[in-house]
Amino acid sequence: MQSLAGYLSDIDIHPQSVYVMHEKTERRLSMHAHEKSQLTYVEGGIAYCNMPDRSYVVPARHYIWIPKHQQHYIQIKHSKATTTRNLYFYGHDDHLKPFYTRLGIYPVNELLLQMINYTARWEKHVSPGEPGFPFLSAIKDILPDISTAALPVALPTTQHERLQPVLQYIAQHFDQQLTLESVSHQFDLSPRTLSRLFTNTLDISFVQYLKTLRVVKGIEMILQTNQTLSEIAYQTGYSSIAAFSKVFYQLTNKRPSSFQQSIH
Repeated sequence: MQSLAGYLSDIDIHPQSVYVMHEKTERRLSMHAHEKSQLTYVEGGIAYCNMPDRSYVVPARHYIWIPKHQQHYIQIKHSKATTTRNLYFYGHDDHLKPFYTRLGIYPVNELLLQMINYTARWEKHVSPGEPGFPFLSAIKDILPDISTAALPVALPTTQHERLQPVLQYIAQHFDQQLTLESVSHQFDLSPRTLSRLFTNTLDISFVQYLKTLRVVKGIEMILQTNQTLSEIAYQTGYSSIAAFSKVFYQLTNKRPSSFQQSIH
């Protein structure tokens, strides 16, 4: 497999081109950035886009837009059927519209899905004047108009030595009735100290972090299992589908039932 340095230099070597790459296996990359903006669409799976300070979930029938110079790496949840379709766009016009300078995760409508699938006929650089360049440019051009509702599900991450084991514990027990008091007791901390760790390190409260984690896990289960929403609600730590639905809507602006329908 091509080295990371070679892979990145290959993407950026022609600044005016669109670099097209389709992969059926997971490329394991460390944190990196490009001179180009990136559109990644994951077929039949779920992905995480990891930034230095947070991790975004990219569900099925959604794409992520990563602005140029943004540090990141993408992890694909293992699936033999998963293909990633990656388009790396020239960035000379990114300043013309705010959309291009903001990271976002957006649903893919039928038009964009057909256009993304059509890019399977190209691989690597497509430059101005070559067949296919106007089509690929059209994809970039329409994104700001059709991508108006970003999915705001981002889970903060940290290398903080005191908070990391706490986050690992929560990730392993998110389906239980966790409270600030019970978790702080587990780590021999006062609730006030743990609360400060969350707000000062992650800029988010303990309760909000737990809600976000449970919604992320709920999205995974919706995508990867055939469980009912009631079963998923219970397995994410909620006593009723109504409680799960309320939190899901607060974070995604969609009910779990609507989200489930949108990805099928």
